[in-house]
Amino acid sequence: MSNDTTVQNRSEIVFLYDAVDANPNGNPLSGANRPRKDPVTDQAIVTDVRLKRYLRDQLEDDGHGVYITSSRDDEYAKTREQMLKDALGVTDAEDVGDDAFDGFLENAADARYFGATLSVDTDDDDIIAAVQDQLPDHLTGPVQFSPGKSLHPTVENEEYNSLTSVIGTQEGKEQGGFDLDDHRLKYALIGFHGLVDEHGAADTNLSEADVRRLDTLCWRALKNQTITRSKVGQEPRLYLRVEYADERFHVGGLTHYLGTVEDDDTARAYRNVRDVTLDATALFDQLDEHARRIERVHVVADSALDVEADGDAVAFVDALRDRLGDDVVREIDVYDEHDATLP
Repeated sequence: MSNDTTVQNRSEIVFLYDAVDANPNGNPLSGANRPRKDPVTDQAIVTDVRLKRYLRDQLEDDGHGVYITSSRDDEYAKTREQMLKDALGVTDAEDVGDDAFDGFLENAADARYFGATLSVDTDDDDIIAAVQDQLPDHLTGPVQFSPGKSLHPTVENEEYNSLTSVIGTQEGKEQGGFDLDDHRLKYALIGFHGLVDEHGAADTNLSEADVRRLDTLCWRALKNQTITRSKVGQEPRLYLRVEYADERFHVGGLTHYLGTVEDDDTARAYRNVRDVTLDATALFDQLDEHARRIERVHVVADSALDVEADGDAVAFVDALRDRLGDDVVREIDVYDEHDATLP
């Protein structure tokens, strides 16, 4: 199958990354931008919006056009109308043809993945007015992620907040006058579940090449886009894309079949990846049970993350091959393969 064809098969994604002494997703409504947490389980929470921002920024850095940009070159926040005009790639209303919407999708990789809100103001703009009839108000993206949750309870490292206050005082601030809160989690292994819908792909022209790009994009985005002060300390640990053969079928919620070996009290003491052992028993069992419905599994796993299945230490990729067969499991070479996904 050509990589340029529209996606034909549904895929389900598992993406795990961890955070060490970091704030993976602050909540501005908390009053101090504290890390988002489930108030009952103490699991860290990261919104799908946060993950998509990493992916959009990596797409843009790789040279792909994006609709929702956070380009550091912009001196002001762009209006939705200006973003649309940029993605259309035309400078004159006379250049807007009947295929303008397809041109928009070609120039806006993030819209092909995640959809977009396209309701815009047509007043005093000939280009927007010329293309308006071709645009839906809202475009639902075929690639969606559920909010991420840590696989275990987490605790904040209050030492960072104290350290920040001390530094502020030493730099000449008045005692007690340093108002910057710095709340970080000691450790969190965060799991995202994603879905690629083959039917929604037709609406956004999502191609096989676009989906293959995800196999390296997620990993590289966490490597390259978590470089701000509160985000540094995050690393990708596991990416799994299960490509199904049956139309409209997927197991659902694959991250729910992953956990850590230790109990909650032990988990609260995690400080880095070497403290954690991933229990993948239930995940392997689910994939084994539905093996006849699986066409291919695409995977990359960090060897630093210890994995167990049925109580035994395993290498994640080897364990998958034992269950599903060598011809089904494709191990992703992130850095060799990403070149082929560039524009």
